[in-house]
Amino acid sequence: MKNNIIYERKDDNIEYIYYKDAVQSYPTHTHANHVTFGYVLDGVVCIICNGEKNLYHAGKHFRVLPDTPHSVECVNGTTYSMVSICAAVDKRSDEAANEISCTKRLKQLILEAPERTFLIDEMAKIISMSSYYMIRKFKEACGLTPHQFQIQCRIRKAQKLLEEEKRVIEAAYATGFCDQSHFDRCFYKIVGLTPSEYKQSVKRQLSIMPE
Repeated sequence: MKNNIIYERKDDNIEYIYYKDAVQSYPTHTHANHVTFGYVLDGVVCIICNGEKNLYHAGKHFRVLPDTPHSVECVNGTTYSMVSICAAVDKRSDEAANEISCTKRLKQLILEAPERTFLIDEMAKIISMSSYYMIRKFKEACGLTPHQFQIQCRIRKAQKLLEEEKRVIEAAYATGFCDQSHFDRCFYKIVGLTPSEYKQSVKRQLSIMPE
């Protein structure tokens, strides 16, 4: 398996990812309504969270809160081994109540139907904001622009469909991708595996995790 990345989802609330001698880097992304815990088993990994770089060596751990933009990089091309756990949480916010309802409403619409085509003007109209202001407030609340967030949600949904033994082409069309090559590129960018590699990875038992 490429980079020896193994995924295991217990249910919709928790997911384990095991990296063995990996060199995979991930661009800026978030985990909506999930907190991420990571423990480095071997090597060193760089986590860039809110623009701040931190190096984590073997034996060190880190945490990333929900909707926090972060990226992952290998260091100087060296491999790392790591366990990552994404667990659902009930996120609270201290923002003004009207801004919570607006961004939360749009976020929930995308989460519920990421495959739907949302135009910027349409999204802005839904929450009664200008397009520019809507994008800015959404990014402040969710860590990504609405479009970036929607692509991420589409890929998360595709992961679940592939776990249910759907074919790659079925998962692509069911999540709003008309072009499978575009789907493959987005999937690899976010997951670190191609859709086919992911289907194989979830079949492998994550032996270091308890039953």
